[in-house]
Amino acid sequence: MITTIIPEIQDALASLSLPEKAAFFPRFFKTGKGEYGEGDLFLGVTVPDQRVIAKEYYSRVSLDELSDLLSSKYHEHRLTALLMLILKFEKTKDHSVKDKIIEFYLSHLKHINNWDLVDTSCYKILGRYAFENQREELLRKLSCSENMWHKRIAIVGTMYYIKKGSFDITKELVTYNLNHSHDLMHKANGWMLREIGQKNKEELIMYLNEYYQEMPRTCLRYAIEKLDENLRQDYLKGRI
Repeated sequence: MITTIIPEIQDALASLSLPEKAAFFPRFFKTGKGEYGEGDLFLGVTVPDQRVIAKEYYSRVSLDELSDLLSSKYHEHRLTALLMLILKFEKTKDHSVKDKIIEFYLSHLKHINNWDLVDTSCYKILGRYAFENQREELLRKLSCSENMWHKRIAIVGTMYYIKKGSFDITKELVTYNLNHSHDLMHKANGWMLREIGQKNKEELIMYLNEYYQEMPRTCLRYAIEKLDENLRQDYLKGRI
């Protein structure tokens, strides 16, 4: 049953709807038949506006209420719910509350079903929790899922590890799904490798030297994007 604050949040989002964004977003997020976002609906609210709403309401909304919002057919409802969940997770110092938020996040994965929903939330919630509690098995389990979004949550979740200078779990999960069939995984894997390189170029080079010849081309291009041009060309042309 929808509780009292949810219609208020929905109305606040609806008031920020932009018709041109409502027309553009379905194409941008690939909602056509057979595409990865098939059937998703959009109000046309920008992310900065959603962040404003999230900051206004996160402290007053319960997890039960967030469940209603995260289950919505509208993309912006789901993203705003995740933005509020991030704020709840970041603001609390109560470990039992963090445990409940992680349980909530993992039990609602079916609604975290597009790349922006994944990328916005996973490392700030699940990745941080796994790092701070040495719970890498949470990421490994998702990495082994048949669901592509679960796999992307796992690998992008390791961003928190990278920011802390820890690279092993990222390299492990990239390798496990290195030849996944979907381009969105190639991009995510390459992105995380590039982030490793931003923190420690030698770590990236060592990984590339072992695996670059078997990487999908998109993954390789993302991974080497920040390297100097001569070295980039050496990898692209197989001269290493």
